[in-house]
Amino acid sequence: MRSLLTKYKLVIRFIFTFLLVYSVLSFGYKFYLDFSDGSKYYPDFFTNLIGKQTEAVLSSLDYRTNIVPHYDEPSLMVFVDQKYIARIIEGCNGLSVIIIFIAFVVAFADTFKRTFLFILAGSVIIYAFNLIRIVLLTIGLRHYPWRSDIMHQVIFPLAIYGVVFLLMMLWVNHFSKKVKAANV
Repeated sequence: MRSLLTKYKLVIRFIFTFLLVYSVLSFGYKFYLDFSDGSKYYPDFFTNLIGKQTEAVLSSLDYRTNIVPHYDEPSLMVFVDQKYIARIIEGCNGLSVIIIFIAFVVAFADTFKRTFLFILAGSVIIYAFNLIRIVLLTIGLRHYPWRSDIMHQVIFPLAIYGVVFLLMMLWVNHFSKKVKAANV
């Protein structure tokens, strides 16, 4: 048993670190959501922010866009040309995906500076890509509403998780020294 623990020490450390960081960040995010009452930013700051940015990008692309609070649930309604197209819920803000990314990078942490900068850059890339995803999904729903299921449930989740996977592989293969040291 001891030889197995020694042999798989890095794997066990990775799993433990990943689960610990993921749990701490997830509980912190849940705590944040529980205390976001929607009085200043509806339904919460980050969902409101992604909604405003979606509205700005779509408007800059000549789509007459309005984002308004949903009257029945904690979400934002997206109107294009005065037609209700989609809703933006808390899960659309990308933070849960960024939490998974951060937990993975920390589990393969290098120096503090290198790890911090990669987390910062990767989080910005994921957030920006998520914004583009929402904009393209809204445009797609505006022009091809009969394709809503495949766009929302297959294409766009695959795209966002694909970006996260590529960033994780970039971290492991080019930046994290732990993996390089284990392979030597």
